[in-house]
Amino acid sequence: MSTELKQWLFSMSALQATPSHCSLEKELYDRARGIEFLFRLGSSLQLPTSAMCTAATWFHRFYMRYPMEDFHRQDVAASCIFLATKTEECGRKLRDVARVYQTKVSGTDISQISPESKEVDQCQASILLTEEVLLEALCFDFVVGSPHAELVDLFDASETDQQLREYAWSLAHDSYRTPLCILYSSKVIAGACYILAQCVIDGPNDTSLDARLSSFASSSLPTPPSHKPPSPNAARHTIEYFGFTPSDVTSIAGPTYRFFFSYPETNIANTTINRSIEYHA
Repeated sequence: MSTELKQWLFSMSALQATPSHCSLEKELYDRARGIEFLFRLGSSLQLPTSAMCTAATWFHRFYMRYPMEDFHRQDVAASCIFLATKTEECGRKLRDVARVYQTKVSGTDISQISPESKEVDQCQASILLTEEVLLEALCFDFVVGSPHAELVDLFDASETDQQLREYAWSLAHDSYRTPLCILYSSKVIAGACYILAQCVIDGPNDTSLDARLSSFASSSLPTPPSHKPPSPNAARHTIEYFGFTPSDVTSIAGPTYRFFFSYPETNIANTTINRSIEYHA
């Protein structure tokens, strides 16, 4: 990973000591709500996935520098989207971003919102003011990693079935509702998505997640035919493809367990956010 990207990866202790004054659980909840608004805004503007994911990464980086109490999540989300339309070459007019913003916060159809309305003008001003602070927070560094790009390469190098690809892709998309993108590299997140996707597909009665993430010291050894799992071993394939070290494997456990919390149907609904964070600190 490049030095430029490494500087944007934070420790768990840093996440527990952000500038925000609320509890960690409240901050994670508000981050998720902000990202949900960001994706709704980007989808209505018909932005490509890459632009929305870039904006989502900036959103999480921003709140490592500034408190949530000083900058409303919707304003930051809109500013991240507007900046991404410029850096990702999918330009949208500021007024159009402001109008869509107003439709989301007011629940009004866009046809009912005049481009010349006072509310749209105020929204534009707010987006621009927040964008100035966003640029400072990012230090004008717009480079981000992408677990989606890593997954595409992994898919191309394997005979992954379509269902596994779709599950892994969806998990990578949903990962932005958590601060994983500022805790782990895009390769680690992609690996976690791929492994968890297979675990979800195989169901609760198949190999446990712990078993998939253990005994990696022998991962380079061939598996006897009689011991091969009923479906492709996503964990082994991911580690071999990315060349993960034991330290990387430990990192994979973090995002994977967090995904299990995010998806209660995977049978770990009793895991709490704080317990998960403390365990993997």
